[in-house]
Amino acid sequence: MNSPANVIAPRPRLVADVGGTNARFAWQHQSGCEIVDGQTLPCADYASLADAIGAYLARLGRPAPLDCAIAIANPITGDQVRMTNHHWAFSISALKAQCGFDRLRVLNDFTALALALPHLPADELRQVGGGTPVAGTPIALIGPGTGLGVSGLVPDGRGGWIALEGEGGHATLGGRTDRETAVLRQIDVQYGHASGERAVSGQGLVDVHEALQKIDAPGNLVRSMTAAEIVHGALEQGNGTCVEAVDLFCAFLGTAAGNLALTLGARAGVYIGGGIVPRLGDAFARSPFRSRFEVKGRFQDYLAAIPVYVIHAKQSPALLGAASALDA
Repeated sequence: MNSPANVIAPRPRLVADVGGTNARFAWQHQSGCEIVDGQTLPCADYASLADAIGAYLARLGRPAPLDCAIAIANPITGDQVRMTNHHWAFSISALKAQCGFDRLRVLNDFTALALALPHLPADELRQVGGGTPVAGTPIALIGPGTGLGVSGLVPDGRGGWIALEGEGGHATLGGRTDRETAVLRQIDVQYGHASGERAVSGQGLVDVHEALQKIDAPGNLVRSMTAAEIVHGALEQGNGTCVEAVDLFCAFLGTAAGNLALTLGARAGVYIGGGIVPRLGDAFARSPFRSRFEVKGRFQDYLAAIPVYVIHAKQSPALLGAASALDA
């Protein structure tokens, strides 16, 4: 029996998944334990990430732990982090000192989500077409939310995975039909670049909906709607412009996901994260997504075999991925 002096005390961790709209926080009592005490805080309610961390710890009535891992919707290229879709900006080293962390790991949110993919339970995945995954081949990940996240997993040759860190959501998006090209031209005029994120995200759905109105009724007053209102108008009310906007959103996502699958050779599957697609429910399976995913000329059969999984997680999987980054 171990004496009390030989017992290793638990080393709890704070884990976070920070997006452009919400910051999700949770607690892990030590490596390998269940992630618990999850709470979601609106980013707009706090002046800084440090303030949001402090608010979460105050709600729990706990001091800052020694270890923290933060998955954030932003490229991590050095000590300074400035969010793409929110005003928060911080120094990693300064945040570590301010909060009193002994270890602070900051990584891209979709890199963290990619790290969680092998551990997702089957009941949190909904397959949309394709066959069975091919073991030992790469996995692709893409997901529209406040922005468009892109990542993937590549086998490391030793039975594990290497998570990719990139900003594929900002790659240029192309239209396949005249209608799509016209919509993307409107978006390009508005932003100076028609990237995947500009069409396949919450704001992207809004901009696609408004672009359709400008094309069909030039000079008329554009009716502005939120992404949630557009989805409701499409699924519950059958509004024609809303239906077309959602269909175009799904088609553009199919184009981007198919490109990613070809680029990575992702025959182990393509996973769709983010908060928008799960809300579409069965309508997503009936949308143009799958046909657009596969229509790649001579590689249609190649893509037709690749399974696509929509993640329907009860808790943000990026929290699990962030925790696993502390174990690396």
